[in-house]
Amino acid sequence: MENSYVLYHDQIIKNGSIPVDPEDRGYLFGDGIYEVVFVYDSKPFAFDEHFDRFVQSANKLELALPYDIPTFKHLTDELIKKNNVQNGMVYIQMTRGVAPRNHLYERNMQSVVTGYAKSVTLESIAQSHANGIQTYLTEDIRWLRCDIKSLNLLGNVMAKRKAADYDCQEAIQHREGMVTEGSSSNVFIVKNGTLQTHPASNLILNGITRQIVLQVAKELQIPILEEAFLIDDLLGADEVFITSTTMEVTPVVKLKGQQEQSYKIGPVTSELQKHFKAKIQNSASTLKS
Repeated sequence: MENSYVLYHDQIIKNGSIPVDPEDRGYLFGDGIYEVVFVYDSKPFAFDEHFDRFVQSANKLELALPYDIPTFKHLTDELIKKNNVQNGMVYIQMTRGVAPRNHLYERNMQSVVTGYAKSVTLESIAQSHANGIQTYLTEDIRWLRCDIKSLNLLGNVMAKRKAADYDCQEAIQHREGMVTEGSSSNVFIVKNGTLQTHPASNLILNGITRQIVLQVAKELQIPILEEAFLIDDLLGADEVFITSTTMEVTPVVKLKGQQEQSYKIGPVTSELQKHFKAKIQNSASTLKS
């Protein structure tokens, strides 16, 4: 890992010195949660929203926070500074802790927190925004608590691998014909000027970028439908785009897999891209002042 400093418990230490206990429940069962926060101009974006969700995920899994959220935020800031990240991302992970291997967990175990920060070049993201990406349509094989940002990502990983095998940058998943979300993103369609996306339920992760895009759409008075839609609706859409922390608002220009379709980058997608960027810039300006 290129970063020089990492987070372990409540300390920022040199990389390469973190022990991994073979009986850590995160290692054994994927028993833990995580958040990814993007950094622009050395400042984390949507900091509060990410850590609000971190707490929600912890509560849903009965994970005990080892310290309060202001401490999490302070340590995250220190990671950014120590690694001199101008533009990039911070990854924070918390497992239930270390105990003899047993499916039955004890409540209020000592959680194990780790994290890192790394720089990311924005050129590839900008290229995807300008040109769009290809996606691969596949069955959603994940568990039924996708609302929790847990470490259990094997279904997502398999979908992403299959998409890459077909020269696609993302997978779009469906459950028996009902579109849910991407392997690492939320999916939106536009039809006759109306924006539609799967409602925030147990079947999708309520992405922070998703939430901000919906807020922007309301400010722009774009009609919104938070309702499930079918593959046929996806095929017949005027525009399709995905949202995520690392991809922001990225247009889809091609769907492959079980069904195939091509799309143009439309005016709604372009307008949301522009105003989402403005949110980032305003946030950075506010943090500096």
